[in-house]
Amino acid sequence: MKVPISVTVNRRKYRMEVEPRLLLVDFLREVLGLTGTHVGCDTSGCGACTVSVNSKAVKSCTLLAVQVDGAWIITIEGLSGVEEGELHPLQQAFHEEHALQCGFCTPGMIMAARELLDRDSMPRDADIRHALEGNFCRCTGYENIVRAVRRASDVEK
Repeated sequence: MKVPISVTVNRRKYRMEVEPRLLLVDFLREVLGLTGTHVGCDTSGCGACTVSVNSKAVKSCTLLAVQVDGAWIITIEGLSGVEEGELHPLQQAFHEEHALQCGFCTPGMIMAARELLDRDSMPRDADIRHALEGNFCRCTGYENIVRAVRRASDVEK
């Protein structure tokens, strides 16, 4: 038995029927083809699957697609909302500060940082670290990530 849902993902409205047990991360990746949202641990520990649901950073492996019926969702692919190829200030800052190595955690880090900057345009380093606590990076050591979020906060003023 499938359940009808209606969601807006990256400014595009979708109406479809999904299995009740389909995770949001699988809906985004497998149904919509938005593979920038990564599946890491499947237990909500790593944060690689972080997306924005109604302006809140959430781990999409913890929600069912049916739970976001009526929601407004932004994934890393829809972050910029500008011309194709142009980067969001957070994406640009991650590039400039060398805040990624393998890149697996980067979409989740950026989406979590976006929520922070939406509510606090000038966060302290401690605030940045706290906002990113649920997102793990095994490559960079976090210093460049904190610098990137700080740099993006200067750009977004």
